[in-house]
Amino acid sequence: MAESGDRAVVGEPRSPWLSTGFVLAAAFIGFIAVIGTVLAVTSDTSASGGSGTAETPAARAAGLPSGSVTDGAACPELADNEQDLPTSAPTDVTWTLYGSVALPSSKEAGPAAAGKDVARCYAHTPVGALLATSQISVRYLAADDWLKVTRTQTVGAGRDAYITDRTEAEETAAPVGDGGSHGQIAGFRFVTYNDTTAVIQTVWRFPDGQMQAATTTVLWQDGDWRLEYPAAPADPAPVDSLAGYTQWGGV
Repeated sequence: MAESGDRAVVGEPRSPWLSTGFVLAAAFIGFIAVIGTVLAVTSDTSASGGSGTAETPAARAAGLPSGSVTDGAACPELADNEQDLPTSAPTDVTWTLYGSVALPSSKEAGPAAAGKDVARCYAHTPVGALLATSQISVRYLAADDWLKVTRTQTVGAGRDAYITDRTEAEETAAPVGDGGSHGQIAGFRFVTYNDTTAVIQTVWRFPDGQMQAATTTVLWQDGDWRLEYPAAPADPAPVDSLAGYTQWGGV
């Protein structure tokens, strides 16, 4: 089960960008539509300020050496070097809550640097790619400094438009409350994997029991996995069961 990491403050206004209705009205599909609603994350009092590599309870719980890798520094070589695709849930994984979503971390596969907003430095392996897509996909939506996460950890033809549209939306739309629901990771399967590209389907389960599968791509660039934000993200697909997927999750 997930341990409590960064915390959400009850009653604090949420960004309208994280409201399901707002996102769908803005015609943002793909992973944003899957995660949707309440993912607000507030500053942790134990962090040393900023959104880079200040150590968080989540990082400490996972035993990650977050304080040893500073912003912009080259990532260390991690212990995981297994290139075979996982056929079962990865071991040595700790789940911690980021806002209201449980995210996975591993001493062997990353992230080796986990701050309040940015979590980076993943193993150049299938498991490293799986952890990267799980972490970055949530953080670029939910982080206080979502702009930094998006600029440093995403690439692709749709990234700049996302930044522009979200920035404009957050300047003009009214904050919303804690409405809606959020999904949790329930399973995964690899579509393709090679040294430079991993395409992964992640199943998200919602409180009402419904599930959706989102297909995301991470690319190995500049010594780390980075989430691709395409010009036209694919729609999430309804899933009736986890047949064909590896069950995996922290909640």
